[in-house]
Amino acid sequence: MALTQKPVVTESGAYIGRQKDGYRAYLGIGYAKPPVGELRFAPPQKPEASDGVVKADHFGNRCMQGGHDPFYGKEFYSVPEFQLPVSEDCLYLNIWTPDDADENAKLPVGFYIHGGAFMGGAGSEMEFDGEAYAKRGVILVTINYRCGIFGFLAHPWLAQESEKGLCGNYGTLDQIAALSWVRENISAFGGDPENITIFGQSAGAMSVQTICSSPIAKGMFARAILQSGGSYGVGLHSDVPMEEAMQDGTEIVESMNIHSLQELREIPAQQLMEQFDAYIGKKIAEAGGFENVRLPMIPCIDGYVLEQGYYDTIDQGKLCNIPYMLGSNSEDIGCVSKEEQSAGKYGMLYNGVLQFAHREEEIQNNPPYAYYFTRQMPGDEAGAFHSAELWYVFGTLGRCWRPLTDGDFALSDRMLDCWTGFMKNGDPGADWRKCTIDDPFVMRFDVQG
Repeated sequence: MALTQKPVVTESGAYIGRQKDGYRAYLGIGYAKPPVGELRFAPPQKPEASDGVVKADHFGNRCMQGGHDPFYGKEFYSVPEFQLPVSEDCLYLNIWTPDDADENAKLPVGFYIHGGAFMGGAGSEMEFDGEAYAKRGVILVTINYRCGIFGFLAHPWLAQESEKGLCGNYGTLDQIAALSWVRENISAFGGDPENITIFGQSAGAMSVQTICSSPIAKGMFARAILQSGGSYGVGLHSDVPMEEAMQDGTEIVESMNIHSLQELREIPAQQLMEQFDAYIGKKIAEAGGFENVRLPMIPCIDGYVLEQGYYDTIDQGKLCNIPYMLGSNSEDIGCVSKEEQSAGKYGMLYNGVLQFAHREEEIQNNPPYAYYFTRQMPGDEAGAFHSAELWYVFGTLGRCWRPLTDGDFALSDRMLDCWTGFMKNGDPGADWRKCTIDDPFVMRFDVQG
């Protein structure tokens, strides 16, 4: 493996990365101090500048998390080299750039937030890679952030020690801290800090909508893409006041027989993770299944990160007035049967996308681009399942176990051209019209022929 010869110098240190065929990869760059000890359950802190030149040639740790659903285990977590260790020391990001990018290039930047139900995941998963973006003239950034109890626990103890009286939302604050790091440093890698598109899938898309709803992140990005998670009226979002989140947190901590904030910070991370998993497992069993409970650890309305609910933010015209692209998959969460779709009926996420589009047009005269991914994935009966489009959006079909065709690779090229086109200038091309009330156009993505 060749390393880049000339270090990239940033405010937090100088980095050399991996030299590839036509692009470079800078992996495992710390964007905040490790959130350990007194920084467990605290907002992220700026990192100290590194001495000397740092080899950014390997991914950083994943956040603390449990196991995976067997279906997704086979789909995305079957290759050992991508299964990095889990640790509280997890606040790292990865950057892929074109080989000829320098500090004068001012290239567009895609800033990706992974999904995983706010319970796990990483920016280093096997379905993610920046080669296809770099070769299309776009810098790609993927990030890790705190998930589960480490990222979203709200508790009166934590509110009491906060100068603002706030708690929870640490994972969202991590995402915003990573975005801030990119704005401050990406020009050294050849990126344009004024041309950043934030995008994400599932909980990552929900995170994107959270950031677009947050007053503390306004002006930090130019565009947004929301894959299977952006919505208005109906979707995956839940409006959880901080007081309700603190009640949940109190119940969780009491179930662990923990009696002080010091004890909560001193318990070993793996033990805390296991006790939290046991608590969540019991709650899901009591409710009769995961589908009967809301996501257990999500952003809460604290008056700072989120001032009000997601759909109230849109109604009040407070969602960032920027170009949007969003969509879902035909066998996504909350989908309806193929027969119902043939009859013109669609599922929760599809309808949430249309309502988002129409409401944004009504409130801010800002209709987005909408899409529907319908490729029936070969190899099993899962269809266009939740997350299926990731292989195509990142150009990583070569890592997928499924018996893919030339049509799949052509579809991936088409989607990558649309995604990177939108990141460059807000226009995905391909005769893709905005989804308006008078013309509710939804671009469909499937293999041709």
